[in-house]
Amino acid sequence: MRFAEEMRAVSRSLTLAGIIVLIPAEIDTPITTEQKTALGELHLRRINLADRVVVVNRRAHFGESTLREIAYAEAAGKPVTFVGPAYGQA
Repeated sequence: MRFAEEMRAVSRSLTLAGIIVLIPAEIDTPITTEQKTALGELHLRRINLADRVVVVNRRAHFGESTLREIAYAEAAGKPVTFVGPAYGQA
């Protein structure tokens, strides 16, 4: 999972502010294509449960999965916010 440490930091901050946080699972072993698909679907279910979606990123580039999740959240009427350094900075 990209930006795992940043996601954990945002999760800690939000949790300490009294907000329930649903974060993607960290899987540190190789997974099959089927497992990757299932995890992607599970993450969309997390979005269904969320009041809002916070995207953690250090750059302006978003991967295919993140773009799909942003589109899914927006289509579901979930507010999407972005945290990280200003775009263009590494």
